[in-house]
Amino acid sequence: MGSPASLRRALALLAVGATALTAGTVAVPAVGTATAAPSHDLAGVHVRPASFGHHNVQARPTPLTTTQCVSQIGIHCYSPLQYREAYNLNPLYGQGVTGKGRTIVIVDSFGSPTIQHDLEVFDKQWGIPDTNVEVVKWGNVPVFDPKNPDHTGWAGETTLDVEYAHAVAPDAHIILVETGVAETEGTTGLPEMMDAEKSLIKQGRGDVISQSFGATENTFPGFDKGDFKSINDLRYAFKAAAEHNVTVLASSGDNGATDAKENGTDLYPFKVNSWPSSDPLVTSVGGTQLTLDDSGKRTADDKVWHDQYGAGGGGVSGVFERPLYQTGVANVTGNHRGTPDISMSAAVDGGAWTYESYDPTAVGWHLTGGTSEAAPIFSGVVALADQLAGYRLGQINWRMYGLSLLPSQWSGIKDVKEGDNGWNDVTGYNAAPGYDLASGLGTIDATKFVHAIAGR
Repeated sequence: MGSPASLRRALALLAVGATALTAGTVAVPAVGTATAAPSHDLAGVHVRPASFGHHNVQARPTPLTTTQCVSQIGIHCYSPLQYREAYNLNPLYGQGVTGKGRTIVIVDSFGSPTIQHDLEVFDKQWGIPDTNVEVVKWGNVPVFDPKNPDHTGWAGETTLDVEYAHAVAPDAHIILVETGVAETEGTTGLPEMMDAEKSLIKQGRGDVISQSFGATENTFPGFDKGDFKSINDLRYAFKAAAEHNVTVLASSGDNGATDAKENGTDLYPFKVNSWPSSDPLVTSVGGTQLTLDDSGKRTADDKVWHDQYGAGGGGVSGVFERPLYQTGVANVTGNHRGTPDISMSAAVDGGAWTYESYDPTAVGWHLTGGTSEAAPIFSGVVALADQLAGYRLGQINWRMYGLSLLPSQWSGIKDVKEGDNGWNDVTGYNAAPGYDLASGLGTIDATKFVHAIAGR
């Protein structure tokens, strides 16, 4: 998920009509070609941020419908309006629950110089009210270079994060924090991100923080010796969030039950987990695959994201003990923290439309998938719940695991019972009734979930 190494978030997808590479190295077929067979050989692959590759491919002047994507590209594609239907968000908007008065903080290296313009084009396409994105530059953020793949990769991630947090909570204020050091594997880039988050938290400037980045626990110094100080020393932002009742989210990863090594080019041949998703003070957001028609209605049940381009992250932490809120699922997690907690749309075969113009050679509509799509979508849901409750809900894991004990029609939590998150020849975890290490508690019906978690 990080800059050259570990942004297990989204897989760079295609600009429709051309071929691009995903973070999993699988080429998305060009129009008229057959879908390639899965390729799990990731040796030598240089993992890039979410949208890496977009600047090298042709963009679409207008987005396609799902039917057109399936017939022309061989994958599903979705708009924010389809997500609103699929997650039953529209009744909330009808009730005036739009995120008004709440603030979503999004943290990305480098950011995007065209984010305000791109969001406005995105909004106009889908009839969503505009908002002014507040950009906070943290540290020495370099001048954006559209020829620098790290810059364009992070700009793609930034675009995805902002556009889909806003699409779900259209009246929430968005603060985009741009840091000057790319997050990779190990601790690189993370101190700057945590410093920025803590500063905003102490200023009272965020209700929910969305993080579409992470690094494999095993890549932190000392991990192989059982010394977790390098991770624990980075937790100060999350401790501050807990003190100020700020909800913190993190993508669970895009490489299934495994993830990237420190060199950023290989994946571990065994199960691993990533931080900050694995932190007990964070809500880990995993990935599902939705099958929707052109209006956003389901034509099949949601399943764990696992297509030929990647799989939703999940598993057991090698660092953190099982938190009290997971006591009821100890039979699944054992003595350690399990991830994810909840899951939202992330499949590449089910990618989200974004509008991007930061690279002048690839201006237009692109598709992106990955759990870095799931996290900002869920950040919008949290902003809606905060508005309805009338206060910050803070650490929502306690509430979610409690709600999961109730019938779905009351809790709004919908169990995901199909699929697994195996990847790169590493056997993953299977979806199962109740909590599992592939989808967490499942996914949501947003109207029921927001009312239930807000207690109103």
